[in-house]
Amino acid sequence: MSWFESFILGLVQGLTEFLPISSSAHLRLTAAFAGWEDPGAAFTAITQIGTETAVLIYFRKDIGRIVTAWFRSLRDKSMRSDHDAQMGWLVIVGSIPIGVLGITLKDQIEGPFRDLRLIATTLIVMGVVLGIADRLAARDEIGGRHRVVRERKTLKDLGIRDGLIYGFCQAMALIPGVSRSGATISGGLLMGYTRESAARYSFLLAIPAVLASGLFELKDAGEGHVSWGPTVFATIVAFGVGYAVIAWFMKFITTKSFMPFVIYRIALGILLFVLVGTDVLSPHAGESGD
Repeated sequence: MSWFESFILGLVQGLTEFLPISSSAHLRLTAAFAGWEDPGAAFTAITQIGTETAVLIYFRKDIGRIVTAWFRSLRDKSMRSDHDAQMGWLVIVGSIPIGVLGITLKDQIEGPFRDLRLIATTLIVMGVVLGIADRLAARDEIGGRHRVVRERKTLKDLGIRDGLIYGFCQAMALIPGVSRSGATISGGLLMGYTRESAARYSFLLAIPAVLASGLFELKDAGEGHVSWGPTVFATIVAFGVGYAVIAWFMKFITTKSFMPFVIYRIALGILLFVLVGTDVLSPHAGESGD
C-alpha cells in the first residue's frame, strides 16, 4: 500500500465511519474503483481505532461520568440505580453480540462478506430500513392536526432488552455495507428513541467493540499482513477527519432528516449492481489474485 492510498483510505474512513453509509463498504469500494488491492478487514479494524479515539475525545465528559459511576457501583450497591452506572452495564451487555459473532464469523468477514454483490444488497436493504425508521421518527416529532405526537424515548429509558437489541443491530455491521451507525440508529428509531439518543448510544456502544477489534487485528500488522507505516498514517488521518465529522453529525441530526443518506445508499447500491452486472467491476475486484 502506498502512502497516497493510505491517505485516501484514511480520509474515507474518517468521512464515513459516523455517517450511516458504512465505512467498511466505502473502503472496499474505494479500492475497487481505484484499481487498488482490497485493504482488508484488518486494515479497516485498525484504522477504526483512529475514529474511535475521536469518539473518546468528543464524548469524554459522558464517558468519564459513565466509567466513574460504573466502578463506584461495583463497591457501592446504592450506586447501581444511578443512570450513568446503568449505562456502563448496558454498553457491556450491548457489546456481547458483536463480540461473539465477530469471533465466530471471522473467516466470513475477511472473505465472502466482502463480495461487492453482497455489499450492494446491504447498502440498499439497510437504506430502506433507515428510511422507514426516519419517517416514523419524523411522524412522531411533527404529528398532525388529528394525531397525538408520540413521546419518543431517551437514554434514561434504556433497559437490558433494548440494550441487547441495539447490540444485535450493531453486530449486523460485521457485513460491509450495513453500517454500524446506520444499523444501531435505525434500531433505536424503530424502538422509539429520539434521533439524538439513538446516535449517542450508537457511538458509545461502538467504543469497546471497535477498540477490541482493532487491537485484536494489530497482530496481523506484526505478522506482516498490514503495512505498519501507511496503516498508522491512515489511522491518524481518520482520527482528524472523524472528529470533525462526528461534531457536524451530532448537530445535523437534531434538525435534519436521514433521507439524504437513504437516497445515497440506495443509489450507490444500484450503481454497484449495474457495474458488476455489466462486468465493469468484478464482484471480487481488488482481492488477492483478482
